[in-house]
Amino acid sequence: MNQTAFISAAKLVPIIVVAGCLVADAAELKVIASSGVASVVDELGRQFEVATGHKVRGEYAVVAVSKRRIDAGATFDIAILSPEAIDALIGQAKIVAETRSGFARTGLGVAARKGAAKPDISTTDAFKRTMMAAKSVGHSKEGLSGVRFLAVLDRLGIAAEMKAKLTTYEGSGLYRALATGEVELGVTGIGPLLATTTVEYLGPLPKDIQAYVVFTAGVSASAQDAAASKALLRYMTGADVAPVFKAKGMERD
Repeated sequence: MNQTAFISAAKLVPIIVVAGCLVADAAELKVIASSGVASVVDELGRQFEVATGHKVRGEYAVVAVSKRRIDAGATFDIAILSPEAIDALIGQAKIVAETRSGFARTGLGVAARKGAAKPDISTTDAFKRTMMAAKSVGHSKEGLSGVRFLAVLDRLGIAAEMKAKLTTYEGSGLYRALATGEVELGVTGIGPLLATTTVEYLGPLPKDIQAYVVFTAGVSASAQDAAASKALLRYMTGADVAPVFKAKGMERD
């Protein structure tokens, strides 16, 4: 059994006790989250299901889209969004303030079409040259990774020069564009990049210009099963599951 994917049965016992996990009383827990944490939530959700009998269903989109869905009345048990979005939902009494929990962060990475030449992004100067030499660069339209990437270009002093080369994409559109050669390079969160098999991950941004997307979680004030929802959140933010985050390209917040 892979220790990055599963934890021992002994460590799961407290979760079973806390959640009151009889299969007959199993709940379906809905997690509305950023697509940046999808791979982590899916894996930890599977582990929690095995341990407790509860079902975990994730619904993923960029933070701005997920927040709009909740504002429009979408029901959920746990939300994993940006710190600002979670704080706003607490202010709207849609998330229980006491459950606010740091979740994870992911840096930015660069991707290209499989089999394409791999440009040098190992240093800040090399990354800058690669960006300037690229014919086209894609990034998320509304996702925070796109916001962070544009800020990096501004820091490097090349935002104006890059503007005509940039194309924005929604959802998985960036990966399709990279796979077909519609766009030469893509910059987005490392976590999502590692979760896709359709493009080539070239590596992270250099450390001195790396930018992070931070994720925070909280339990809905109208969760269908508050005890089970809190147990799931405690599990996903516990020390024992840190290897899962690392394997998925995420860092614990």
